[in-house]
Amino acid sequence: MSLISPFRGLRPATNHADEILAPPYDVLSSAEAREKARGKPHSFLHISKPEIDLPEDLSPYDPQVYAMAAQNMQKLVDKKLLLQEDIPVYYAYRLTWGKVQMTGLVAAASVAEYDKNRIRKHEYTRPVKEDDRVRQIEAVNAQTGPVMLAYPKAPRIDEIIAVATSGEADMDVTGEDGVRHQLWVIYDDDMIGELSAGFEDMPAIYIADGHHRSAAASRISASLGGEADAIHHRFLSVIFPHHEMKILDYNRLVKDLNGLSREQLLTAIEKNFTLTKSDKPVKPATIRHFGMYVDGQWYELEINKELVPEDPVERLDISLLSAYIIEPLLGIKDPRKDDRIDFVGGIRGVRELSKRVDGEGWEIAFSLFPTSMDDLMAVAEQGQVMPPKSTWFEPKLADGVVSLVFGRI
Repeated sequence: MSLISPFRGLRPATNHADEILAPPYDVLSSAEAREKARGKPHSFLHISKPEIDLPEDLSPYDPQVYAMAAQNMQKLVDKKLLLQEDIPVYYAYRLTWGKVQMTGLVAAASVAEYDKNRIRKHEYTRPVKEDDRVRQIEAVNAQTGPVMLAYPKAPRIDEIIAVATSGEADMDVTGEDGVRHQLWVIYDDDMIGELSAGFEDMPAIYIADGHHRSAAASRISASLGGEADAIHHRFLSVIFPHHEMKILDYNRLVKDLNGLSREQLLTAIEKNFTLTKSDKPVKPATIRHFGMYVDGQWYELEINKELVPEDPVERLDISLLSAYIIEPLLGIKDPRKDDRIDFVGGIRGVRELSKRVDGEGWEIAFSLFPTSMDDLMAVAEQGQVMPPKSTWFEPKLADGVVSLVFGRI
């Protein structure tokens, strides 16, 4: 099966996209989604977070929630607010956020190639989150949340997408967060053929964000079986050139000092790091540097260079921080399960760290330099797994731009 293919996408009708587009389902709590969708009956949140239309005390994993998603999606189809293409197409999708601009290709990616690891992974998944996506896909008979993928250097692909985006966009919406979302439909057979062939020549592409969605798609594919070219053997994806993708820092908060005094902690840290006081919040400007906030004081930390290994996972900044401070000194062995640690995306800024330490019961915070796309791809190439919460991608893909449906609506 080819790595990617065009598909008959389901997308907002002209002049209704601004009513429909919504933040991705996994960046909002149920309460936040309920508030965000207030007074917006056509928001895609009614499909991606359908618990907002049910009693607040109902579990978001209750069967009624998935049934509501299907009902809400059908309403938008019946009102002709969501329309399906007559023929298979690709789409060019551009996000603009300040000075950051990313333009990728919306395509149906192959589950078989994902299963063979030609679509490379770098994270473990959690069963409860996988189960949630499986049930949502089964309920709406579609994949509504795209997987963000990255492709390596491919100048010809970049050129074709540039041509495809040279005219007026078929959709142009700026969200409340200031991110501009533009979509161009690629109908041209020659363009479609060259894009398909160009990706087919690539040895691999890489999951940036969306491991639970791709894992759920694999489970759906296996459960439905059938002909190899059936649409349910593919998953919704947006594939960006890796050099355009923006990763922000993903910072840490810890509840306590694991029985250590501040002086004991600082003494222990100085065995492996150069430690310098700072009179302002520390946002690391390069790799191997860290910020630390404890007891009202910011510090800049630089790890001793001889401690940095060659292994692509162990040399990551978050791995070094975990190996020399978070695990041995603060006693956190498994950050996936330990409620003494929390994670703060860099979109909130480093002042969010001191704010939460000073006023929300956390004892210490660490700021990190963002993981690079090259590091992410190196880890994936080795078949290894990155530490949890290593990457925070911005801007986020919107839900509702295009959905991949199993059959005709």
